[in-house]
Amino acid sequence: MERYQEIERTLIKTYRAHLWAPFVKALKEFKLLQPNDRVCVCISGGKDSMVLAKLFQELKRHSDFEFEVKYLVMNPGYNEKNLKLIQDNLELLHIDAEIVNTDIFAIANSQIKNPCYLCAKMRRGALYKLAQALNCNKIALGHHYDDVIETTLMNMLNNGSFQTMLPKLHSQNYPNMELIRPMYYIRERDIIRWANYNELHFINCACRFTEGIDKEKDLTGSKRYDTKLLIKELTKYSPFVEQNIFKSTFNVNLNKIIGYKKDEEYISFLDTYDDTK
Repeated sequence: MERYQEIERTLIKTYRAHLWAPFVKALKEFKLLQPNDRVCVCISGGKDSMVLAKLFQELKRHSDFEFEVKYLVMNPGYNEKNLKLIQDNLELLHIDAEIVNTDIFAIANSQIKNPCYLCAKMRRGALYKLAQALNCNKIALGHHYDDVIETTLMNMLNNGSFQTMLPKLHSQNYPNMELIRPMYYIRERDIIRWANYNELHFINCACRFTEGIDKEKDLTGSKRYDTKLLIKELTKYSPFVEQNIFKSTFNVNLNKIIGYKKDEEYISFLDTYDDTK
């Protein structure tokens, strides 16, 4: 058995309960995939998107209905070392992905204000355009359980709002295009365990600002990294903190909320307060 086949077996055997099962659960529970869908699996080169690509390969083999998958690497301007690592991993893992080069890093990093925001916006727009050119109707991203709880907490602490990362959403600018997150129930620690078990190495943050950073301790200053540290501290208070943050996004009680937005409308508890006399 070739090495890539051994790696594939660990997804549905060794790590079945932690990777394959939650992947399938999210697909079914959130109705992320339908017959005849054409899915563009977006690969950044990091561990999360590479696992996502391998999970889709397995799904393609075992699915009980037909759908198409395209694998795409949108190169925003990685340095030669990172791009070579991505190419080597695609070859090792037998992922037939198209690599499309852009100059997004160069444009975003030339900006003094909010280069990270601009970079993220440009990358998302480029992915939609490329997926559309591939005649795909869905874009699959590698966001996982930990991204969900971090995003939820970041919005509360930094924006004063309760909102989370949805498992799927319709594109506002690209008709008939939908973004899906099939790794919604997968824990980051299990992705890391799978990668270490198979002795795989992927790129970390490849931004021009941080491409020389290899150790997490040097990522201080990042809001997401700071939130990771905060959540880690909170687990000392209760081991259930992570799952409760995640669970809270499913259990919003509108009767106990001062106000909320529905589309562009703001709804206050006062609007119906006298109706409860």
